Amino acid sequence: MSDSHSPEPLVTRIDREGIAILTLNRPDRLNALSPNLFVELRQHITDIGDSEEIGCVILRGEGRSFSAGNDLNAIKEGQHAPSRHYQAETLELIENLPQPVIAAVQGHCYTGSLELVLACDLLVAAESAKFADTHGKWGMTPTWGMSQRLPRRIGALKAKELMFTGRVVSGQESVLLGLANECTSDAALFDRTFALARQIAGNSWHTLKADKFLVNAGLSRHLTEGLVFERENSPGAGPDMEKRLAQFGR
Repeated sequence: MSDSHSPEPLVTRIDREGIAILTLNRPDRLNALSPNLFVELRQHITDIGDSEEIGCVILRGEGRSFSAGNDLNAIKEGQHAPSRHYQAETLELIENLPQPVIAAVQGHCYTGSLELVLACDLLVAAESAKFADTHGKWGMTPTWGMSQRLPRRIGALKAKELMFTGRVVSGQESVLLGLANECTSDAALFDRTFALARQIAGNSWHTLKADKFLVNAGLSRHLTEGLVFERENSPGAGPDMEKRLAQFGR
């Protein structure tokens, strides 16, 4: 069964208190990442990137799983993305959004969906979360960023172990590995993630955007080059600085 004629959106968006909540909305298919879903996801990401009303983004999945990964049935049915590297480029758009992005993960988060959350800045895992890279199970190789982002997130030694073995990592272990920021109960997952997003969005959006830009750009440079890059490209004080300083001590 294809999702091409689904009456429901494959990705929904709700804005609350300056936070955009994006939800993968194929719970009957464990939110498998079809090409059609990626088209909707990219449109939301593009809209958010152009928005001055959003300070933080949450990416989550409806139902019992964040996402089971790339939709193999869609591949077999002949669904195609609009361009060859459309999915990988969409992940880069998420990574390069001005706003911080938090992934909230419960249940399955396999392969393509693991690559998806690695493009997010932060990750809150539920106790039910299961992370795995199963490229090897299907005789596939990564093109959405697994070989680059996973080692940068958890280190080459552990990244190679997970990629070579395909073993499943629990929500609690994901924190120990440095894949996730924290692990919480499934019942508290959304509330905890939203509280983190509110804390982030309560800071200067000017600073948040600058921090994300400088950190991401610096990761591709040696330390000495990164320090120079920060000095030369830090945008300076934001338009809200004087107002925030005036509230100091109140």
